[in-house]
Amino acid sequence: QVQLVESGGGLVQAWGSLRLSCAASGNIFSMNAMGWYRQAPGKQRELVADITSGGSTNYIDSVKGRFTISRDNAKNTVYLQMNSLKPEDTAVYYCKAIASRSKLSGWKEYWGQGTQVTVSS
Repeated sequence: QVQLVESGGGLVQAWGSLRLSCAASGNIFSMNAMGWYRQAPGKQRELVADITSGGSTNYIDSVKGRFTISRDNAKNTVYLQMNSLKPEDTAVYYCKAIASRSKLSGWKEYWGQGTQVTVSS
């Protein structure tokens, strides 16, 4: 029983900013890596950014210098600060968490419901 709830999506103009949040709750024994993915209509889902439990980050080239991923381990929450948004950033954004629910269970992936980000030109 691990749930991920996303918020912060919406409609913005080009060069605007948004901050996405994803809070994990439920039976979380241990939290590992967390990340953000996006999927545009007619395209495959792609990794945007991820962050390890130690704070190491990774970004796809198209968002480097514009997006920043961060996490608050005490709140089991991951954030995606998106600046200088472009129309090509328009997509449904999903957060993912790798977590375990007990001492004996292994790592499992959990996904949020997705939040729409639309950037107008």
